[in-house]
Amino acid sequence: MKRIVLGFLVITSTGLIFSCTNNEPQKINPKKITQQEDGTISLGLDKADRYTDMDERSVNTAEWNVVVKKSGRYDVWISSATLDTTCLNYKNTVMVNVQDKMIQAIPDCDKIITNSRDVSHPYFRADSFIGTLYLKDTGEFYIQVTSEMILPEDYNIGKTSAADIAKLISVSFTPVTH
Repeated sequence: MKRIVLGFLVITSTGLIFSCTNNEPQKINPKKITQQEDGTISLGLDKADRYTDMDERSVNTAEWNVVVKKSGRYDVWISSATLDTTCLNYKNTVMVNVQDKMIQAIPDCDKIITNSRDVSHPYFRADSFIGTLYLKDTGEFYIQVTSEMILPEDYNIGKTSAADIAKLISVSFTPVTH
């Protein structure tokens, strides 16, 4: 009887030890963005993975891991911090790529927001309409934006350049309701 109980304990203990050591903790991506209930997707540059080259700024890229819950047509807007409310000084187009669908445009000052919490004095926030995209799939995927105005997080303002006049701060997708 002792042998049976001892065998049972050894088998149970061994199974318990292996089951505990084989469980890996779930990895959570802290930068994953989830679509809001109203369908809006808000992508702040502070939540992006950035790839920047100040010598060849036209290839600067920001990328977000996004969970889309609602398919549909979306207006794409970018927000820039700017000193000049008449011209953002983007030399190249801003490219927005979602699941191999791309739109591009040179941002214009479509809306100027004064006293925005997104920027500090002396900057204003300028919102620019880039275009419309249809997202037919739901799920998790990457949204990528390429622009010379995507600057490194630690970029020091103080030099005289277009980067001191404007810089990209966010991208948003708003559902088209009409």
